[in-house]
Amino acid sequence: MSSLEIRMVDVNEKAITTREATAKGRLVMQPATLSLLKQAKLPKGDALTAAKVAGIMAAKETHRLIPLCHPLIIDNVSVDFTLDEKTSAVEVTASAKGNGKTGFEMEALTAVAISLLTVYDMCKTVDQSLRLENIRLTKKSGGKSGTVGLE
Repeated sequence: MSSLEIRMVDVNEKAITTREATAKGRLVMQPATLSLLKQAKLPKGDALTAAKVAGIMAAKETHRLIPLCHPLIIDNVSVDFTLDEKTSAVEVTASAKGNGKTGFEMEALTAVAISLLTVYDMCKTVDQSLRLENIRLTKKSGGKSGTVGLE
């Protein structure tokens, strides 16, 4: 294959198994911004609720956003937030699961990225120091490799 060719991976021969992936990421901000976020008093409103919906929607549309990513039937997407007062950050954890021939890593990562970008968008008018950090896959299960904890 030349360096200019791309292709979708053929998963036709792979077995359908129950698969799940979990990803995490953080958005660091000023303490005053975290306080506004926690109280849902940002100028645009409740960022965490908006970000939860955005993350779920993004996971479901991953195959439209990432070239060559297989469209998957997702049985469940969860998006949860932890507010870390010590480091003045919000951490998002997203999981995607279903039955398929390929994993749900990209869906979980996309949910994290879009959730964090939504919070970023809703905080940017009050805080120009916002910083996305450490978006990563933390766990996957199903398929040939079984359960793999990455953290």
